[in-house]
Amino acid sequence: MSEIIFGRNPVLEALRAGSTIEKILVDDNLSHPRLGEILTLARARKTTIQKVPRQKLIAVAGQEKTQGVVAYIADSQYATVADIFHESSVRNEPPLIACLDGIEDPHNLGAILRSADGAGFHGVVLPKRRSAGTSGIVAKTSAGASVHVLTAQVSNLNYTLDALKKQNVWCVGADQEGTQTYYEADLTGPLAVVVGAEGKGLHRLVREKCDFLVRIPMFGRVNSLNASVAAALLFFEIRRQRGLAGERSNSV
Repeated sequence: MSEIIFGRNPVLEALRAGSTIEKILVDDNLSHPRLGEILTLARARKTTIQKVPRQKLIAVAGQEKTQGVVAYIADSQYATVADIFHESSVRNEPPLIACLDGIEDPHNLGAILRSADGAGFHGVVLPKRRSAGTSGIVAKTSAGASVHVLTAQVSNLNYTLDALKKQNVWCVGADQEGTQTYYEADLTGPLAVVVGAEGKGLHRLVREKCDFLVRIPMFGRVNSLNASVAAALLFFEIRRQRGLAGERSNSV
């Protein structure tokens, strides 16, 4: 069964990444420069293109905000944790992994994947239960970054954290009970950053598996941030501490 992705950036990035796209549907009454890029690349890859009415796109995507393009992509194949370690080895960098505990909102997951890609993470780990998976909404929210970030799905996050620690990866949890602020902690070595769901935070056993906890100082009346915002702050502080080697010039 194919997966549906929609939006100009997600479809374009999927084409650039070499994802197996079975068919692309485009609005037969829409012209846009980015849509032209998609069509040019799709034709070069001999991908089937069909021009259809806007209502057909809405029906397939299940929502109105398709930006005039929908693609049928072969079922996403999750990476493995070993693949993530291989990626860090290829880049000759200490492993940098995001472990997500109970992120069930696909919009939050998409935003976190976009930040993980922007901060140069080697991969993201998701539990099979109590977690959003890859989807069209995730791809759209991530602006296409989801096709570039290695994403592993694991049966038990606690066991995975134990396995990471056996490979000399430090597990740091984002938690308001942390004794250090996120910018006081040393985040330069092999690292797994564990982020919990908004409001719920980290599950107790996951929190106990972490080697240390860091908090984000809050100065207002609300005592927590959206999970994707908290993740972005942590991810880019880690990148700051590690330096800017390999920085790409990207537009916001």
